[in-house]
Amino acid sequence: MKPFIRCLVLGLMFGLGGLVHADSGEADEAKVWQEAEISLPAPPRNEGLLAFEVSAATGNRFSIDPASLSVGLDGVVRYTLVVLAPAGGRSITYEGIRCETRERRIYASGRSDGTWSKSRANQWSRIQEAYANRQHAALYLDYFCPGGLIVNDADEARAALRQGGHPANKRW
Repeated sequence: MKPFIRCLVLGLMFGLGGLVHADSGEADEAKVWQEAEISLPAPPRNEGLLAFEVSAATGNRFSIDPASLSVGLDGVVRYTLVVLAPAGGRSITYEGIRCETRERRIYASGRSDGTWSKSRANQWSRIQEAYANRQHAALYLDYFCPGGLIVNDADEARAALRQGGHPANKRW
């Protein structure tokens, strides 16, 4: 084989080998996030709810049903949120927070008969810091995603709620 052709063949082999290697590496790096299937929890009971502080600017009281708290393998903290208005109104939603992207999602709203109504706006939205209605920001920052990192499990999230905040956020 002539030296020119041999160099051309070797060059093509090495060049293609590099391309194949680059392609296989990209597939490993670009893993697409997949949300886990969810099951709606039992309706919350009035006793045992874990209250948390949101803001002095709101008269609403916010609580989490500890039995509904879960930390999924997909990186989502799921929980039932109960909001009591000063006039006596009550709102119940089953929600999720994705710490990695600072997003939240409402899966369903609770009805007065204890059943769930699946959310029509079933999409992830960015958690915004607000002055009064900052319950999602409070849950993200103070309880479920300290420093932007997800809690290890539901027990850690329940402990943070009972303690008034995650220990990683405490300023000594």
